[in-house]
This record gives sequence, structure tokens and C-alpha cells, in this order.
Amino acid sequence: MSDPMDQGELAAAARAAVELARKKGAQEVAAGAYRARHVEVSWRDGQLEKVSEATSRGLGFELYVDGRYSAVGTSDLRPEALDRFLGDAVALTRKLEPDPFRTLPDEKLYHPRAQVDLELEDPSHEALTPARRREIVAEVEAAARAVKGAGAILSVTTSFSDSHSTGFRVHSNGFEGSSRGTDFWIAAEVSAKDPDGRRPEDWSAVGSRFYAALPDAAGVGRTAAERALSRLGSRKGESAVLPMLVENRCAARLVSFLFGALSGGSLQQRRSFLEGKLGEEIGSPALDIRDEPHVKRGFGSRLYDREGLASKPFRVFEQGRLASYYIDTYYGKKLRMAPTTRGPSNLAWGPGVGDQAELVRAVGEGILVTGFLGGNSNGTTGDFSLGAQGFRIRGGQLAEPVGEMNVSGNHLELWHRLAAVGSDPYPYSAMRTPSLLFEGVQFAGL
Repeated sequence: MSDPMDQGELAAAARAAVELARKKGAQEVAAGAYRARHVEVSWRDGQLEKVSEATSRGLGFELYVDGRYSAVGTSDLRPEALDRFLGDAVALTRKLEPDPFRTLPDEKLYHPRAQVDLELEDPSHEALTPARRREIVAEVEAAARAVKGAGAILSVTTSFSDSHSTGFRVHSNGFEGSSRGTDFWIAAEVSAKDPDGRRPEDWSAVGSRFYAALPDAAGVGRTAAERALSRLGSRKGESAVLPMLVENRCAARLVSFLFGALSGGSLQQRRSFLEGKLGEEIGSPALDIRDEPHVKRGFGSRLYDREGLASKPFRVFEQGRLASYYIDTYYGKKLRMAPTTRGPSNLAWGPGVGDQAELVRAVGEGILVTGFLGGNSNGTTGDFSLGAQGFRIRGGQLAEPVGEMNVSGNHLELWHRLAAVGSDPYPYSAMRTPSLLFEGVQFAGL
């Protein structure tokens, strides 16, 4: 491949690889050819800390041989090397235990594929220069050190990264699909010195599929610094049962526990607290979430999933009722359930009632959680225990910072306490979580 970014050459490589694997003895084959380039510049306290650029390319295979299955990959694309690699891979697959549930997807599920431009690739990506990347990271630090109270700042670390990927996937039962995408990220981490010797820290980050759509870089530095400085004087709050308002950017931690229990693997292996609850009320009416794969420029957008199933929007939770699991072909056969899709794309939440400031006023007395620290969640039982930090809410206003708190409970009980969702989805994640307000949450502190 003289120009590995050329999708025509990737397509030719994937098609030829499928044919070669079949000649070696595989009855069915899925092959994906890819190339990805990632550049990152890190800056720390006025100095360039790291510049890295990595380009990878290769072929990945799923081989179905005499009722057996293996997934293998190689970056050596020379014809003679690929011939030897696939011969060995097919021979090794024959040594594995048979697994009758491993097959390619039903080809009917490859269709209909949406005819929409998801706008996932920035055509101007190559125009981004090393000098501009360096200017950005320096600009972010300068903005962080210019905020009020910056004398308490101990350290500022900033970074800029961008990626460009392209791929082509072919299945021996008729699927073909291509993908291209770019993303750009600016981030800052700031630590400060508290009078009592502690070193609170916080961060900020923004991202976009298109470089021109990135928010102001200086704003990233200011936000990170202001958040870190706002943690000065943080103390452990009192133990109490209070409303808990979870900031949109950290709400994904809670939501990830919920969605982890929706996978076919968790269900089949009896590791899901949502097993057998399809159609049941597992949350309040405010729990209303759709899977939306066709959002333009979305971080989770796609026309087909990782096994080629055509993507389509569907409800996951409808006014508290569990409406769908994430089931792929393999676990669908084991569970005797129809496949939906292998995993989430973009999430879209039900109607919100206001932004964070409006929800703080509505809460009156409670705690705004801005970060979950450590802890764990048991996927089988739904029991969880998480460290938390944030701010006390008093009289509908943010008050003193609090930390070293603990929130514990069970997800099946917690989501019934969801009183409201905000109208402020976090834009830099496929989960797009809004602020989440829970009533009557037990906080453990002093």
C-alpha cells in the first residue's frame, strides 16, 4: 500500500485477505484493514514536556474454521508474510474447542444502512502544523496562570492531541463498510497549594471532530485553574441524607455502571443486576434514554457497529422502563435473543428541566457532586460505594467545597430516586450525560 490512507487500497487489502483466509481453510471470515495516526503535544510549567506521533496500520481477522473461532491481527502486510500468518492462524484455530455459537451475523442485519453523511472527518486536518499545536498548549497555560488567585497554583499541565483514522471491513457473507474520522482535544490539569498543605487539583478538556469547532483554548486553561482554586479549603462534609446533584461531566461514571449491566456478555454470564428485567420499571420516569447513532459529528456516531449490524436509533430506557439490552450475534445465540447492537453509540436523554445553575436553585439544600473518586460497583448485585467531592448547596447557592465524602447504595434503588435531568448534556463524550438530580441520597462524612 503506497498510500495507506487511501481507502481504495485498504478495501483491496481487506477483500484480498478474506479470499486468502478462505483458501487457507476458513469457512467464514471477517477482515478489517486500518490505518491510524495520533499526535500529542504536552506542556508543563512553561516547558515542552513531550511530543509524540504514532502511526499504525494493519489487518484484523475473525476466523471461523470447522466450528471453531479465533480473532487475530498483524501489522506485517507483505504478501509472503500475510500468506504465512493466515496459514498458521487457521491451523491454530483448528486446535481450539468448538463453539457452535460463533458465526458471522445474519446478513439481513447488515441492511438497511442509513444514507447520511455523519461528518466525522475534518478535511483540513493535514493543515494543522506542529507550531500551532505548540502555540495552543502554551496559550492554555498562560490563561490558567492569569486567573484571579493564581498565586496559589503549583503546577499546570496542558496538552493538545489529534487523530486521523481510516478503515475498511469485509465479511465473507457479503458485508462491506468503510470509515474515516478525525478528532481534536485540548486539556489542562492544574494543582494548587492549600494553606493546610494539601494540593487540590482539577482539570478541563474540550474536544471536537472538526478543528475549527473547538472551543476557545484559553477557556480550557481558565476553567481548569478556577476549578482547582475553588477546591481550596475543602473539608469533609457532615453525614446526612440530602439531594445529590451530579455535574454533567462526572455523571458518566454513574451511567457507565448502568450500561455495563445491559451487555449481552454480562447477562449471559449472570453478572448483571438488570438480568430478567426487560420491560420492568428500574428507574423514575426521568430515566429516559435513547441510543442515537446518527448524530452528525458525534463521538459515538456510526453507520454500522463493530460486527457490521446496520445502526438505527432505539430506546434504552423509556420513562424508567428498561426497553432494550445491547445484544450482539454471539450472545444473542447463547441467550436466544435477537441481536440489537454490540454496544452504545451516542446517548440522548429525555427532556431536561434546566441547566446546572437552575437545578442548584431548585435543590435549595444538598450537595453538588463534581467528581467521583475511587470506589466500586458490583455489576451482579448493583451495590456501589464511591468517594465523592463537590460543593455544599445552601439556600439555592453553591457554598463551601466538600470532599472525602462517600456515597453508597444500590443502582436499582438509586435510579428510582432520579428526580430530574438537566438540559445541559456534556458535549465532549458519546454518553452526553446531563446534570442528574437524585433525592434522598445517603452521604457519609463526619
